[in-house]
Amino acid sequence: MALVSFAAEIAPLFRPVDVAHMKVHGVNLDDYDYMSDPSGNYSHAEAVLETVSPQGGQPPSMPPGGPYWTKDQLTLFAKWRVDGYQP
Repeated sequence: MALVSFAAEIAPLFRPVDVAHMKVHGVNLDDYDYMSDPSGNYSHAEAVLETVSPQGGQPPSMPPGGPYWTKDQLTLFAKWRVDGYQP
């Protein structure tokens, strides 16, 4: 199976409204360097995955009110991490 690419597969998961909303808060969802930054143990990507994932049976905190990521989208993001945060 091919490695998951940020440009081809991960960035398109984020809607323009999500990118714009989070940019105001200093979260650059569409910026590969920000999302794959190894300083801090990839904390940006980890935080994003946590906020778009269900927690304890509750819906994700992002995006507010949905639409929430599907299991396939969450799996794809997780594979991007396992594949070494490919550009």
